[in-house]
Amino acid sequence: MELRIRSADPADLTVLVRLLGDLFSIEADFAADAARQRIGLTLLMADRRAAVLVAVWGGAVVGMVTGQLVVSTAEGGLSALVEDLVVDAPRRKKGVGRALLAAIEGWAESRGATRLQLLADRENAPALAFYEREGWRTTRLVCLRQGGR
Repeated sequence: MELRIRSADPADLTVLVRLLGDLFSIEADFAADAARQRIGLTLLMADRRAAVLVAVWGGAVVGMVTGQLVVSTAEGGLSALVEDLVVDAPRRKKGVGRALLAAIEGWAESRGATRLQLLADRENAPALAFYEREGWRTTRLVCLRQGGR
C-alpha cells in the first residue's frame, strides 16, 4: 500500500485525538483529555505558523506530527518545535514515523527554520532510539514548565 503525507483537515480530528490519547497514555507529564486535544489541534490547524501533518495508508490516517515556528535568538531567526509524532501501533517500524519526521522537517525548512527541536519522554526508549537513528541528538538543556496539568 502507498503511504502519503498531507496536511490534516477538520475531518481528521477524531482520529488525531485518538492518536494523541495513545501518545499521552505513555507520557507521565501529560494526560489525555479529548476535549483539550481537539481544541489544541483546531488552534494549530488555523495557525499559519504551525502545521499538523498526517500519514495516510490504505485510505486511513495512521500517524501524525505537529510543528510550530518560533523565533530563536540563538539562531537569529526561526526555529521549529516538533511535537506529537505518533504512529498507530500496527504501522510502527514500517517507515511511517520516518516519513512524518522528514515531512515536518521539510515544512520547517521551507519556512526558513534553521533548527528543529523536540521534547521526548525520557522513559520512552523506543522513541529515543528512533530519534537517534534519525540523527537527532540530546542536548544539555533541561525542560521546565509552569502551569498546566
